[in-house]
Amino acid sequence: MSIIDTRREQMFPVLDAAQVETAKRFASGPEQVFAPGDAVFDVSKPNAPAWLVLKGAIEVVRRDGLAREVAITTHHAGQFSGEVNQLAGRGYLATGRAGPEGCTALPFDGPHVRALMVGSADVGEIMMRAFILRRVGLIEEGGAGSVLVGNPGTPDLVRLQGFLRRNGYPYAVLDASAEEGGRALVERLGILPEELPLLVCSNGTVLKRPTDSEAGICLGITPELDPQIVYDVAVVGAGPAGLATAVYAGSEGLSVIVLDQRAFGGQAGASMRIENYLGFPTGISGMALAGRAFNQALKFGVEIAIPLEVARLDCGNSGGPLRLELDNGAVVRARTVVVASGARYRRPPIPNLSIFEGAGISYWASPVEAKLCEGEEVALIGGGNSAGQAAVYLAPKVKQLHLVVRGEGLEVSMSRYLIDRIRALPNVELHTKTEIVGLEGDQATGLTGAVFRDRTTGATHTCPLRHLFLFIGADPNASWLDDCVAVDEKGFVVTGAAFAQGNGAIGRAALPLETNRPGVFAIGDVRAGSTKRVAAAVGEGAAVVAQIHSALASESLPAR
Repeated sequence: MSIIDTRREQMFPVLDAAQVETAKRFASGPEQVFAPGDAVFDVSKPNAPAWLVLKGAIEVVRRDGLAREVAITTHHAGQFSGEVNQLAGRGYLATGRAGPEGCTALPFDGPHVRALMVGSADVGEIMMRAFILRRVGLIEEGGAGSVLVGNPGTPDLVRLQGFLRRNGYPYAVLDASAEEGGRALVERLGILPEELPLLVCSNGTVLKRPTDSEAGICLGITPELDPQIVYDVAVVGAGPAGLATAVYAGSEGLSVIVLDQRAFGGQAGASMRIENYLGFPTGISGMALAGRAFNQALKFGVEIAIPLEVARLDCGNSGGPLRLELDNGAVVRARTVVVASGARYRRPPIPNLSIFEGAGISYWASPVEAKLCEGEEVALIGGGNSAGQAAVYLAPKVKQLHLVVRGEGLEVSMSRYLIDRIRALPNVELHTKTEIVGLEGDQATGLTGAVFRDRTTGATHTCPLRHLFLFIGADPNASWLDDCVAVDEKGFVVTGAAFAQGNGAIGRAALPLETNRPGVFAIGDVRAGSTKRVAAAVGEGAAVVAQIHSALASESLPAR
């Protein structure tokens, strides 16, 4: 049964008379009357408000980029339209038309939806739950959002699937060679094989082999940034640390923007199950945890800009707001900057590694990768908790899983509950004191095997396989800071020291999470000395907000 069948009352609640009167106080404009069949809202129209039905009805259908429509529900008096996109005032993923008797409804744009959610805990809880469940329903049911057309398993198609999934955006996939709809579209548009995959956006725009940035713009995931705005806080990185900062800073009235080059959730967002996070005794996926934080941040008015990569922090701008230069040429200005850019996946020194990235080699284990290697023999390299979580997730789906670690065992670097669970899996074989030294295959055939070496004897052997998962640690993602702040010998950002005068010194002891540049803070995995755990990252993200208030109040930072 679908989520619409099991949780329909929560997805499409009816406000009582008192709740409707409460909501009316937060409307962004006067009530509007729509004749039967009139469009109330349409797919992808920007700045689209949510609507509270006062009389009549709104018939809602989901529509994909190929203009295929399926009825979702009908909103009657006391019900409201919208889903997560309306928190940020962005476009709908569905279409709504006035019912046979017409419709009278009140509009609520993004700021007024958020004001209602904060101003009325009762109505706000109902709306937030409904918005989240509706997005989940759109993802689960398919037939809304975008359509990907390509050959299953190809690197660019897998990349786009991962991008859309990690950003919680609904999509459908058509096989360009095996499915009639996909084949017909490719032939009608005269698409060459090297131009695949196609992305058909919800507004009908067709992109050939798009980048993540191009996809984000077409789908309305990436907002348009106003260069005149000076934010109180700019957070670089939308992992657990960055999202925690966003939620706490936004809830305390600071203007906040969060930038991330890929998706919200960071490395934690790729974890299929986190079982040692406080308050979730049965575990929670990294994607679910990050998704809740993402929606929470939107609720408090945080601007989240994905996928936008920060190219550098401008060190030469003294006396004014801090400047972040983006890879697309845009500039974001803020009074304070929080470096929460986490870490980059570490890559072993193998010459032909890049050939197979996305074509047999993965740095995370999501449902997309799991489906590609279902029933096959795979290898997973790494002995940390991320590797353990991935092994536990993948093992039930594959024929055989080879877990390869450089050390003598898992006890030094992995939590006991994961070790016990791995030992209970019948199809997991542990290879200790072993490392990967080579890859076999080519661009045409993809990965066909991996060469492993025994670190004790030096003996090598080749394991035939088409899927290899690398969880061998990460390096700090701090190169974009361009020597603007102090880092240690490994490249992690140093915070909290009493930096000396000169060379960007702040003339006082830095705050505990502050760098040697005034107003620039570092939290989470990118910070030197941090505890590499999700809970620790969230704690630092919350703690830094009090220090931001202190820095904003000091004379060393520019006035707002």
